[in-house]
Amino acid sequence: MKNLRIIFQPGAISVPVTAGTTIMEAMNQSGLGEDFPCGGRGKCGKCRVKVIEGLEDFTAIDKDRLTSQELDEGIRLACITKINRDMMVEIQSPKQLQHNILSHSADKQFHIHPHLSKVFSEIAQPSLSEHKSDWQRLKESLAGHGCSVQDLQAPLPLLRQLPERIRESDNRVTSVVYGSQLLGIEPGDTGLTMLGMAFDIGTTTIVGYLMDLNSGKELEVVSTLNPQAQYGGDVISRITFAGKEEKGLDALHKAVTEAMNRLIGEAADKVGAGRNQIYGVSVAANTTIHHLFLGINPRTIGMSPYVSAINQGLVVDPADLGLEINGAGRVFVLPNIAGFVGADTTAVLLATELEKSDHVTLVLDIGTNGEIVLGSKNRMVACSAAAGPAFEGAQITNGMRGADGAIDHISFGDGLEYTVIGNGRPIGICGSALLDGVAGFVELGMINKRGKFLEPEKLTDPRALKLMDRLVKYEGALAFQLVEAGQTRHGRPIMITQNDIRELQLAKGAIAAGVRILQEAMGIECNDIQEVLLAGAFGNYLNPHSACVIGLIPRELENRIKTIGNAAGNGAKIALLSAQEFSRAEDLAGAVSFVELGSYPGFNTIFAENTYFKLD
Repeated sequence: MKNLRIIFQPGAISVPVTAGTTIMEAMNQSGLGEDFPCGGRGKCGKCRVKVIEGLEDFTAIDKDRLTSQELDEGIRLACITKINRDMMVEIQSPKQLQHNILSHSADKQFHIHPHLSKVFSEIAQPSLSEHKSDWQRLKESLAGHGCSVQDLQAPLPLLRQLPERIRESDNRVTSVVYGSQLLGIEPGDTGLTMLGMAFDIGTTTIVGYLMDLNSGKELEVVSTLNPQAQYGGDVISRITFAGKEEKGLDALHKAVTEAMNRLIGEAADKVGAGRNQIYGVSVAANTTIHHLFLGINPRTIGMSPYVSAINQGLVVDPADLGLEINGAGRVFVLPNIAGFVGADTTAVLLATELEKSDHVTLVLDIGTNGEIVLGSKNRMVACSAAAGPAFEGAQITNGMRGADGAIDHISFGDGLEYTVIGNGRPIGICGSALLDGVAGFVELGMINKRGKFLEPEKLTDPRALKLMDRLVKYEGALAFQLVEAGQTRHGRPIMITQNDIRELQLAKGAIAAGVRILQEAMGIECNDIQEVLLAGAFGNYLNPHSACVIGLIPRELENRIKTIGNAAGNGAKIALLSAQEFSRAEDLAGAVSFVELGSYPGFNTIFAENTYFKLD
């Protein structure tokens, strides 16, 4: 095939390609492509690029997703535009945007109980009178420090190195022990140096916490967008990619482990440490990401009866996953619960101690896949609600992640006000602002219970009348213009469309139906819920009042809502620092009763009812 070249601006990044390669594939090849929410199927219209040289005719999908002005300016969708001649393209990579990634969380008190231990000992010199092996003398030195050595085992590669390690260190060594396994031998006394990384791997973001395993102190926090997004913005897209694309599973596994390795290196560099000083990694992730991280094909999760390959917690050799830490270290993967309710939910429960609560608590972790747990020390039930991409900005006309340039909150007082992440001109709207906007439409009587905009002449609220001129026609239906074209960074207007409201209705309907069904499973009423805990990024940034106005959360519970930050990340830290808590996570996951919403009697009716808005 013909060899061509594409140049990406800014930066003049030149990439050799073969004819027929898409711009998206070239971006992925060059490391520029990080965010294709629909998995490159031309459905979301988010991968706009400007073709400066080598422009060809637009496709039917381009025409459907882009305006006439954009087409005339050379704007195309990267995922469907093929390179058939040398090309120059102008992009705004997600890497160039500063994303708001939630890392803080409420701390829980617990006792540090390291998984691995380091024991410094002086090994007796060999002698002619006592023909004891190096291995025997090492075990005797450990026994002198209170270690149980009766069942102690060592891997063959380490035994091969044993003679040299002992003699090179003048018989003074530090042994790295995990249970009954000797995992490493280090020269001298290295007992004070033992670090670890706790990871919360989300569909959209990855957050890593560098921890001192001896003191429990958090040393550094690092984060990045999950690069798997280049293969799809939601878990279903990634399940499809892993199952249908040749080497798709390998690509998804490699993407996440390489990102983790970069974060490990970044965190270690910031504190002046080396990768070799990291002995433990804990991982909390939803069921799909959990499988992809382990290199397990998640295809069975995506089809009825939605069964995972494994739910139990795992302890894995880092070399088996390609993680670049000390070879004597271990990776501690938290257990899943069932279906799409994964190890991230287990981590949230570990941090919140729901199983010890005297009162009924509702825990919500809302994203593209909403995990919901309801219960107390008497019983816990959980479900997963497929909320779709609305809360993350995908499939929304001007939607985007919570990054620089995103409108993140909207308020309706005497007029319309909004805030922008980074305080500059806006380029889009993220999920929390969409929530505020639609809640405002409900309170001002601008939409009916089905979510349809009322014609301007039917508005009655004085505040709504002041906003009447913002109702414009878009694709044959009314839309609400938030920002005029002249006030945005890219020169296009930002609006909330009829389709955007519908997407939000589907998302909130799924979450609200999940809450209702868990109440039925528990045999309780809404007023029996004494506390609502919102976990995760979206839960942290949303306005609780807006969530209650649109019916995402029952209105009766508004004054009982508490945000708890990145509880999954906190649970991952706890599991890393305490072997006892990691073991408790297994018990927790097993104690939760799982409800599969799709097979629940009357689910479709409950879901449909909860897509409507309750108007005063």
